[in-house]
Amino acid sequence: MTTPIALTIAGSDSSGGAGIQADLKTFSALGVYGASVISALTAQNTLGVFGIFDVAPDFIAAQMDAVYSDLAISATKIGMLSRAETIEMIAAGLDRHRAKNIVLDPVMVAASGDLLLKPDAIETLRQKLLPRSLVVTPNLAEAAALLGAPTARDEIEMSKQGEAILAFGPRAVLVKGGHAEGTSSMDLLVDKDGIHRFTARRIDAKNTHGTGCTLSSAIAAGLAKGLSLVEAVAVAKNYVSEAIEAGRKLSIGKGRGPIHHFYSLWRKFDSKQ
Repeated sequence: MTTPIALTIAGSDSSGGAGIQADLKTFSALGVYGASVISALTAQNTLGVFGIFDVAPDFIAAQMDAVYSDLAISATKIGMLSRAETIEMIAAGLDRHRAKNIVLDPVMVAASGDLLLKPDAIETLRQKLLPRSLVVTPNLAEAAALLGAPTARDEIEMSKQGEAILAFGPRAVLVKGGHAEGTSSMDLLVDKDGIHRFTARRIDAKNTHGTGCTLSSAIAAGLAKGLSLVEAVAVAKNYVSEAIEAGRKLSIGKGRGPIHHFYSLWRKFDSKQ
């Protein structure tokens, strides 16, 4: 039996709720072995980010070469990348190792609304990584930043922005509506065949740190297990919803805590006590 393996290329979250840590937890929770390439170190907790240390691009390449040359990577998730040089190095590594099932989470906008990438890095992201991706997963703010456009206000504008991002070369775009308003949270998957809608009940929860990282890594996990993209998105959407619901019971930190990646496993332990 072949072991499904997924790789995350992203920044480290020292508080454990997002980034590399969230990705590896998600892979494991969904039955996939996870490997990692760390692109940046952060000093952060549930209250905010207090420092970022970028890993040298050539060492990012060394990590990629080490992992891809040994492990049979079935899907690759890419998260926060801070500089144009880093993006170019990663794109070259993806080509060098013929990486497949690339899920790009364009972490471009902080919770405060500030851009995390400089304009030249955004353009490099468009040119170098979007065309190499199976699916790109922007939230409403990130979709707007990719296009230099206002934030989408409804489903029609979300679909139009998804189609516009599709023109940059990815095979599909998942525009996430989690930051919109309303009783339901709707994501739109836009590809050459049209639009697929994924809806879940909007959950009133304080602990939502890492939801974007978790959704994209859950999609990568599904692809690594052989699911179609539509199937992988459906499974990922359900997993994140349950992790948000279960995360309401967690008490971690003084600010916006993480969702509960291992809710299913912890329930088994709780039932035995």
